[in-house]
Amino acid sequence: MLRPLWKSSIALAGILAATACSGSDAATTSFPTWHNTDVNAVSRMAAAGGVVATTSLKSGGTLETVAIGLRDGKRLWAYPATMAGRLPGMGVSTPAVVETSEGQSVVVALDPAKKGGWNATLVARDAFSGVRKWTRPVHSTFGPQRCGPYVCLSEHTALAKARMVVLDPATGKQLWKLPGIAEVEWSDARRVLLLRLSANPMIESYELKTGKLQWQQPIEQALGPGIDMSGGWAFGSTGGNLVGYVAPYTNPQTKKISTFGLFSIEISDGTINWMRPSVVRVYPSGNPGYAPVVRPVDRQGAYGGFARLDSETGRVVGQVTAADVPGSGWWLAFPDQMDKLGFLQHNAKGSAFDLVTGKQVPVEEQRGWSFCVTDPKPLTLRGQAPGFYSTAAICQYDLGTGKRVSPASAPPAWFTGSQDGWRLWRDEKGAIHAVNDHTATAPGMYG
Repeated sequence: MLRPLWKSSIALAGILAATACSGSDAATTSFPTWHNTDVNAVSRMAAAGGVVATTSLKSGGTLETVAIGLRDGKRLWAYPATMAGRLPGMGVSTPAVVETSEGQSVVVALDPAKKGGWNATLVARDAFSGVRKWTRPVHSTFGPQRCGPYVCLSEHTALAKARMVVLDPATGKQLWKLPGIAEVEWSDARRVLLLRLSANPMIESYELKTGKLQWQQPIEQALGPGIDMSGGWAFGSTGGNLVGYVAPYTNPQTKKISTFGLFSIEISDGTINWMRPSVVRVYPSGNPGYAPVVRPVDRQGAYGGFARLDSETGRVVGQVTAADVPGSGWWLAFPDQMDKLGFLQHNAKGSAFDLVTGKQVPVEEQRGWSFCVTDPKPLTLRGQAPGFYSTAAICQYDLGTGKRVSPASAPPAWFTGSQDGWRLWRDEKGAIHAVNDHTATAPGMYG
């Protein structure tokens, strides 16, 4: 079994930039907003049924699951949390928020184990009151995920008997299971698309109620042989398609680089729509299913220019040539609409290009969003393996001066994503912010 490691946006040659960064302080004032500064969110956020859940870091290095009201940002409850078997490259695990068939919402997360022989306890709580509904002992897991109206959990991930189970969120009853490790990449009320992590990784579609296999598509069919998921991956949906990205990985023994790139498959039947092999996703940028920006890499490892792709067709809708890329020391920065590509030079004049025409534009008065921290520090977590980082966030910069814009507006939708008109993000201190600006539902940079 391979060890899957997500690229948590750790700095990669100045092109694939960092983890553990931060966002802006102020949201737009013309829409309902809230800020909760009583948390130190270090994971992504999950929202459903009017509740936001995240994993927060306490001052002593321990974790807690925190539930917050989506409408007002008020803290509902918090309980101690842990990780058991999660790999550092995957980032801190996020709770799952699931609406039951009775219309109630539950938050599912890992509590520290209270019984011998187990490393953690999976606990489902009423999303608003925090009242415990059911528990399940856990040896090792990557963490719970929502899969339609159910809970999906890869468990025993550190053992040869690893499997994925599908659980009823109201009772914890196991509905069906699969051998091996799997991750949810898309779901609706009737089906779930799983990334099956094995020597031949593939996307598989299952009927949620019965666990019946509907179709499967090996990733090698899309990108070619030589796939190694150790470099990381990301998925996002657009319309009826699932767009996936597999990052390159250099084998330490052979020094060979694994197959990498972007591809799209039809959610209904697994048909491959388009493929873009040998391109790397750049950071920050939109979700692969929403606003992918990539950079081609040739067989000698030389980088080309930058291209914005149409996630529906895979076609290039705008690009900046390799000849126009400045020297070293820059960080990528994109405006709210991602129609321009900026090269941020901290505390100095940068440069900017129109992504549609590819032509350079005057950098004065150009603003762009980039990572607040370019050298993130790993979290100090008690009882956990080293190497975990907070989820990255972004700050707004004046590209003409290389300085932060203050006060900043809300980060753009290509970064935050949107759910039911709400957009959520964390700032560099871990505080959570939200704005209800009625943006259409779409995935953000992190899903």
